[in-house]
Amino acid sequence: MQLTQNNYQIGKQFLLQAPQERLLTLKQVGLGRYADFLTKMPLTEANVACVMRFFNNPSRAKFPNLQAVELPDLVLDGVNFIRGNLSDANLSGSSLIDADLIFANFTGANLSNANLRGATLNETIWQGAIVENCNFGTGIGITNQQRQELISRGAVFMG
Repeated sequence: MQLTQNNYQIGKQFLLQAPQERLLTLKQVGLGRYADFLTKMPLTEANVACVMRFFNNPSRAKFPNLQAVELPDLVLDGVNFIRGNLSDANLSGSSLIDADLIFANFTGANLSNANLRGATLNETIWQGAIVENCNFGTGIGITNQQRQELISRGAVFMG
């Protein structure tokens, strides 16, 4: 998606706001249910593009396009990323405990040192994902084949 200069400035201004100001903005445009991560994301070029995807097409936000988003070291417990495109995303060190990640695409994503205990992971895609020291807990929804492949790449499964 090509961002216009105006779109870029809107996205950047949003990410420069304090979390409470971001929350008000999100509620005004009908995206308040995504405040759990949009109020926490740092200002980066990739995140400006991500914010603009939300603002440009709020009706498609139900299945979020978070491609290449940068959310390292954040507490995102209980977040709903059902059918989310998280390909090439940076979630390293983040906590996604009890997150709803059904049908999420983690192709090429960095989840090293992330915590996914209790997350629902049915039908997820892990092609090329970095999962070293990623804690999957019991791996709810992970197939045995996925489990073995993820373990071979350094993932941790424990209850």
